[in-house]
Amino acid sequence: MSAAEAAAAEGGEPARGPMRPGGLLDVLGVASVVLDTDGRIVLWSPQAEELFGYTAQEALGEYAARLMVHERHFELVGRLFADVVRTGESWAGGFPVRHKDGSTRVVEFRNMRLLDDRGDVYALGLAADQSTVRRLEQDVALSERMVKQSPIGYAVLDTRLRFVSVNPALERINGLPAAEHIGRTLRQVLPMLDSSAVEACARRVLDTGVPVIDHTLVGRTPADPEEDHTWAHSLYRLEDTMGNVLGVAISVVDITEQHRASVEAEAARRRLAVVADASARIGTTLELERTACELAEVAVPELADVAAVDLLDAVVEGRPSTLGPLESAVIRALALRPQDGTDAVRAADPPGRIARYAPDRLVTECVRTGEAVLVPQVKDEDLPRIARSPEAAELLGRAGLHSYLAVPLIARGEVLGALDLKRTRNPAPFGEDDVLLARELAARAAVQIDNARWYQNARNTALTLQRSLLPSRPPVTTGLEVASRYQPAGATSEVGGDWFDVIPLEGGRTALVVGDVMGSGISAAATMGRLRTATTTLAALGLDPALLLEHLDKTTSALDHSIATCVYAVHDPHLRQCRIANAGHLPPARVRPGRPPELLDLPTGVPLGVGGIEFRTVTVDFEPGDELVFYTDGLVETRCHSLDERLDFLLSQLDDPERPLEEACDLLLRALHHPDNHDDVALLIARAQHLP
Repeated sequence: MSAAEAAAAEGGEPARGPMRPGGLLDVLGVASVVLDTDGRIVLWSPQAEELFGYTAQEALGEYAARLMVHERHFELVGRLFADVVRTGESWAGGFPVRHKDGSTRVVEFRNMRLLDDRGDVYALGLAADQSTVRRLEQDVALSERMVKQSPIGYAVLDTRLRFVSVNPALERINGLPAAEHIGRTLRQVLPMLDSSAVEACARRVLDTGVPVIDHTLVGRTPADPEEDHTWAHSLYRLEDTMGNVLGVAISVVDITEQHRASVEAEAARRRLAVVADASARIGTTLELERTACELAEVAVPELADVAAVDLLDAVVEGRPSTLGPLESAVIRALALRPQDGTDAVRAADPPGRIARYAPDRLVTECVRTGEAVLVPQVKDEDLPRIARSPEAAELLGRAGLHSYLAVPLIARGEVLGALDLKRTRNPAPFGEDDVLLARELAARAAVQIDNARWYQNARNTALTLQRSLLPSRPPVTTGLEVASRYQPAGATSEVGGDWFDVIPLEGGRTALVVGDVMGSGISAAATMGRLRTATTTLAALGLDPALLLEHLDKTTSALDHSIATCVYAVHDPHLRQCRIANAGHLPPARVRPGRPPELLDLPTGVPLGVGGIEFRTVTVDFEPGDELVFYTDGLVETRCHSLDERLDFLLSQLDDPERPLEEACDLLLRALHHPDNHDDVALLIARAQHLP
């Protein structure tokens, strides 16, 4: 709509003054020529001057045929002119016309009879260059044909965003004929669609002239009221040649299939990312609880709002896990994410708790059958089968639980437990793709959980053996105060090599022993037990420390090529001295009041089991108040520091000879035992006392 048309439509006056070209007639350059009944030119428009080359002064009063028509066409032109004047029937067609410059061009004519108020007859000729007319006709025909036959929906809205025209494709997309569009707005035509975003875009395009390309819209139309579709629509402002805004053109393409494929591809990419994340994050340690937490952390929030990892208690204890159809599941909760205290979280079992789930519960069904259990849309009657108790079911209802999924944790053909997933905030229900992803996560995690379970069982076995072979508490001996510590290794396979002992001897003497069997696990623990027994037996014979180590070396050589380090000391309170021999072990530290702590200068010797080298006994003073600190390498060795640095640091911690021995043990473990050192530690501190 032009500015003049808009003003007239509002009841105002048309715009006045000089007008620039702004319409189709101006593009065509339509010339107007009026002839009297004799064929003389009485009116001549400026467009006629441009089309034929003659000015008004040159044309007015002249016979039109003689001015513009070749002589050979005089008779034909005269006959056509006479028919129009006589009958009043219009004539249209192309005719060759002579231009003032002598050239000939084909002009498209529309001729008709005119009558003035006195009854006089005139002939009106409207003319335009035929090539221009044909080009515009072709453009219009092409545009019309493309719009009508295009699979893309097209519409034109006026400046009030009312439909002016729609093509057949848009009729099919909207499910409404064109007549039900014309004159109505988007909201009126498509009430099921949220058209506010489209109207906002259209107004912005009208105001700015900046097109909007491929804006996505999701919704439903009467063409398919039961299914969501996705459309890409583009909007362009329509203007005439004068720049007057006519309205907005909209193109609409149904991209539902492409959108679904894109969503599925994105979901597949997300699933692969989650699986890759799981591969990197699950199983970083051999700790059972930590592995379960890693699985729960991967599942939230990518897959669920709440995730719980539960194992059958029998599995944790190493017993068969098969459930009968009427058996309840005794489940130990290992991990729960998130930990935000919401109703959904409070409804779940906290980690560490053992709970009994009745045979009709869905998690019981999951671990009994080894199959996933999916409830896409949770109803009120489903809550009691999901929750352990009525109180938990009420909490889940308040939390808005709307979708539930449980998948079994299966490793090496055995059902270990279940990954329990709930959605409360995520509005989408669990689907088959989610089941596949959950199964993949559960399958990967189950192997890691099973490894952690077996390693933990093996560690508990080795640790139990190790502790059973060590003295529960040092015996009371003459002239000595003793404190000790044993700290097992953090990893299963590294438990078992270190030991200490305090052995009362005849004459009030005491043997102090610290040793370390090379290797780890149950085998090292067993070897340690045999060496401790042999040491106790040999010590009862009252042997010199060097001689005792020689006998112990032979014993070690017979134990399947075992190797161990050992320091053996005998304290004599009457002589106030210790006689010490070393078999490849780190030197003890001596602490004396008023003097700096020191490492005893002992012959290092070779480890037990190597053989062929004699051991030497060294006698050192050990006065009342003096301390000897025996330790294994797990206390001082690290990957980041040299051994000399660590031994210096050990001495720096022995700065208070009056410190209680129990406190001294705790201080040394806290200050020196490095988290990166996965070796076990044996520590023994002895302080000489005055004899009664």
